[in-house]
Amino acid sequence: MWFEIIPSFAIVTVVLSVPGFALYGLHKLTLDNAYRRNMDQRWERIMYTRDVRLTGNPYKCNGLDSIPDK
Repeated sequence: MWFEIIPSFAIVTVVLSVPGFALYGLHKLTLDNAYRRNMDQRWERIMYTRDVRLTGNPYKCNGLDSIPDK
């Protein structure tokens, strides 16, 4: 019957969802931030390099206090 596919469907669904949850934990462990920065567009790469230049860590929140006074 049709319900015989439910166990195999559940196994495939769980196996395909594991990498997403594993990357969440891995990023939280290594970067101290659960989400990776998106580098697909040029503007995002510019903002990444700006944050690295200003604070040294692109994964911390940057406010006006992180910009040095001249």
